Amino acid sequence: MLILPPEKTKKMIIDFHAHIYPEKIAEKASKSIADFYNTSMAFDGSVENLLKSGATIDVKKYIVHSTATKPEQVIHINDYIISQCLKHDCFVGFGTLHPDFQDNISEIDRILLAGIRGIKLHPDFQKFQFDSNKMDDVYKYLSEKNMPILVHAGDYRYDFSSPKRIAAVIEKFPDLKIVAAHFGGYSEWDKSVEYLVGKRVWFDTSSTLWKLDYSTANKMLKAHGVEKFFFGTDYPMWNHKEELQRFLKLDLTPQEQEMILWKNAAEFLNLTLE
Repeated sequence: MLILPPEKTKKMIIDFHAHIYPEKIAEKASKSIADFYNTSMAFDGSVENLLKSGATIDVKKYIVHSTATKPEQVIHINDYIISQCLKHDCFVGFGTLHPDFQDNISEIDRILLAGIRGIKLHPDFQKFQFDSNKMDDVYKYLSEKNMPILVHAGDYRYDFSSPKRIAAVIEKFPDLKIVAAHFGGYSEWDKSVEYLVGKRVWFDTSSTLWKLDYSTANKMLKAHGVEKFFFGTDYPMWNHKEELQRFLKLDLTPQEQEMILWKNAAEFLNLTLE
């Protein structure tokens, strides 16, 4: 196994999974998520601390997002993500939608014109089944607009975002680009292997390597293909430097590390890096 020192990987990294919150609610929002997962957060979810943490490994781009747990939050959150992307050239924004929002299609049009590149959904927070028929029009329209979905995937405590439900959406909308976070199934990696590995779906590495054994992780990488993985931290959950060190323990060649750290994401979102 080849492990590169951090200084050999600093020149090019994209963090595909970073949550951000307005400063006045950042601490409260992060604590709420920590309580949901019965854990603690490394940071408060503020933009300032994201940039400080990412700077320790010289992150070039961050895919930033937040999740509307109520339909009335959709526009406010999307406006916030848009505003932060305008302030920070290193940010690439993913918007939010909600199954009960009055007009998701019009909102997709609005945020797409504002530069938003994809959608983040968290069915466990939003309390809807990812393969619910009520989302069919949304998934169809996102597919037509070539806007990917980054979806929280898996949790043994719930069934909203199970790998099986994600697989059902893949089958129903074969042209829809779906990024199933956390190796496709947070705490349900066996189901990710059963339902998602080998399918037309992308994974990110966030909130996984702290718990998933490296033997299984390496097998999943090989079976699914390193070209369908993105490096992500799940900030504010984790420290960037620690997440990079975990990633570097995977059984990857330098070329494969480079693919996951930035090349795959740059190609997927057509990003230009200086």
